[in-house]
Amino acid sequence: METEKLPALPFDEWTETRVTVHLLLQILGKTRLKSTTRKNHWWYITLYVTPRGFGTYSIPINDGLDSFEMEFNIKRKAVIISRSSGEDIVLSLDNNPTIGDFYNGFMAELHGIGVYPKFIDKPFDVGIEKHFNEITEYHHYDWKYINTFWKLMLWNSNVFKEFSGRFYGKTCPVHIYWHHLDLAVTRFSGKKLPPMDKSARILEKESYSHEQISFGFWVGDTNVPEPMYYAYTYPSPVGVDEESLQPKGAFWQDSNGSPMGLLRYEDVKNSTNPRKALLDFLESAYQAGAKRAKWNIDELTVPDLDQL
Repeated sequence: METEKLPALPFDEWTETRVTVHLLLQILGKTRLKSTTRKNHWWYITLYVTPRGFGTYSIPINDGLDSFEMEFNIKRKAVIISRSSGEDIVLSLDNNPTIGDFYNGFMAELHGIGVYPKFIDKPFDVGIEKHFNEITEYHHYDWKYINTFWKLMLWNSNVFKEFSGRFYGKTCPVHIYWHHLDLAVTRFSGKKLPPMDKSARILEKESYSHEQISFGFWVGDTNVPEPMYYAYTYPSPVGVDEESLQPKGAFWQDSNGSPMGLLRYEDVKNSTNPRKALLDFLESAYQAGAKRAKWNIDELTVPDLDQL
């Protein structure tokens, strides 16, 4: 069966739509953050790629007797709040609401089902200091690019899941961290690290409590204005950037004083076998970090079934 060609996602052609979608997903993510019981490494705040768009999965309410979930449903051009009891609540995006108008309507619907998430009602790490209900300049929904973004994230999610299944150790779900809008999966060696300095943000203290190798994809930002794959080992072992990366075109680059492996999405998209190209990058970055950090690679590798 011939593989469908991966879509182009030019960074500069959907800037306003990208920011609108990012802000909308931050609202869903912050709601999940304050409505869900804690799980290690912030795994309880993330979003997931679904067959319809981006969602939270089930969130318990009413002492666990009921639940609800939120989904940015691209097929229906709406944010849908589904409940275990009661009808779905549909907030249409077809009329291009501003972020402020969406936020007000969204919160009113949550209050109507008894959900009162008390989060900081401002965007996080995107350079916008307004409250969500004050943001009127973003109301852009280019559904061609939103659909392309979702399809690309869906494909990446599926490849990341295949890669994730090769590892016996602790691994996070394949999920979206909404503050940077990156899809990520992380492997852990099991080694606990010394506590960070008190000046470190709680975000980093919780995220980097244990030795890890993380892999991800993001659609770009002002510093890297194109879609890109990344991988890094924390703490970064000496000489990791002397290890080779695959496929041809992958490279090491300094990121805040530590090497990060990078691979342009364009190189994956234009390769003869995109899935293999991405898997080769993920595996080579893992081998580089695990080797230099002295992980027990053989013990942590899942063998093929015929090798059991």
